Amino acid sequence: MAESTSLKKRLQAGEFMVLPGVFDALTARIVQGVGFKAAYMTGFGVAASHGYPDFGLLTMSDMLAVLTRICNAVDIPIIADADTGYGNPVNVYHTVKQYEKAGAQGIQLEDQTWPKRCGHMAGKQVIEAEEMVDKIAAAVDARENEETLLVIRTDAIATHGFEEAIRRAELYADAGADVLFVEAPDPEQMVRIPSLLAKPCLLNAAMPDPNMTAGRIKEMGYALAIFPGVTLLGVVEGAYQLSRLLNEEGRFALAKGMRFNFDEFNHLMNIDTYMRLDKKFSNHQ
Repeated sequence: MAESTSLKKRLQAGEFMVLPGVFDALTARIVQGVGFKAAYMTGFGVAASHGYPDFGLLTMSDMLAVLTRICNAVDIPIIADADTGYGNPVNVYHTVKQYEKAGAQGIQLEDQTWPKRCGHMAGKQVIEAEEMVDKIAAAVDARENEETLLVIRTDAIATHGFEEAIRRAELYADAGADVLFVEAPDPEQMVRIPSLLAKPCLLNAAMPDPNMTAGRIKEMGYALAIFPGVTLLGVVEGAYQLSRLLNEEGRFALAKGMRFNFDEFNHLMNIDTYMRLDKKFSNHQ
């Protein structure tokens, strides 16, 4: 983990960070290619890429396999969704060890029951705050690199109300959270959260909203903003439109403004490196 790209050091320096969601190595390469300095591995997106809703259907091994491919594909730091840690504090300990070994610079854990569901779906349940404190203690103990961020999320607004969510966030900060993530606030609550908590806060800009800009989120006092749906919705919309065109008109054509041709795509996939290697090691073939 390079010190120059450490998310923790960037936070300590007061840098505001915007992290687009990624769900595989390809989308991670895309966001790195356009210039982002960090990305967020979204559980919603990973589940969708497997053909499932974000409903607690994927295992830790499923998520870990995707995280490993993402970290192998890019140089930018990744904050990775680890859901609830996939069990009790011992499972959390194991999850943190494995995620850190795979290359995550940040690990997000939440206080939902397992199986969990998307934080914007109805029917969520949360565990007792004290049980989550034990899970955070296990995560802190498992962490081998002090530069690894522990991003701790509470979903308690939906189940217990805003005041309880803030109380939990304060408890989680005391237990060792580096970043606090209060999920699914309403617009008024959203503005209040950073001033109520002593640790850096993350906001989930989950839904497309032209008024929810990175600049606006920074003005509210958040340290990080994640946009988990940006690549997922982009892929879905692009695939839908091109597939519809082929089905209805029998042709495959890029819409006006779509930029990638065959050569540009291969460049994104780092083909130049492999061409050089092929030339270097093919002298006697």
